[in-house]
Amino acid sequence: MSSISRTFISKQTPINQILKQKSTHYQPSTSTVLSCRSNSTEPLCIIRVQKGSFHPQTSGQSPNRVTTWSKNQGVRSEAMKGPRFEQTAMDLQPFPLAAIDLIHQQPISMVSGRVASCDGGGGALGHPRIFINLDKPGYHPCSYCGLRFEQEAHDHH
Repeated sequence: MSSISRTFISKQTPINQILKQKSTHYQPSTSTVLSCRSNSTEPLCIIRVQKGSFHPQTSGQSPNRVTTWSKNQGVRSEAMKGPRFEQTAMDLQPFPLAAIDLIHQQPISMVSGRVASCDGGGGALGHPRIFINLDKPGYHPCSYCGLRFEQEAHDHH
């Protein structure tokens, strides 16, 4: 269910700041501004808030990754601070899946020869073609895109 919250604001207050007045970790996507009208002193906005929407954000780096995956990578919550992000509605910003986990879902490409070549799919979205030595056992990732290659097991003479 929902409750209605009446909030007094000035004309220059961004909507994100209005929604964050009740809680520092408010989810603006769970609210609707019903109406705003101006009194003689200050405007009044009536906001419909879904019950239970005031909860801490526990999102990590991406929807499929909670922690960082590199030593020099900053935590997402710390990286999006400062004057550059002051009036940015973070709930409206892209939140893509982490490619490091998506690439591990790709199957290992089995190669019959001793050398594999990878160009990342070719074309404008690819990367320079590299050649990967497959002499050692196990899979070998591409240094650009992370695709994995392994030599097929076969009988030696």
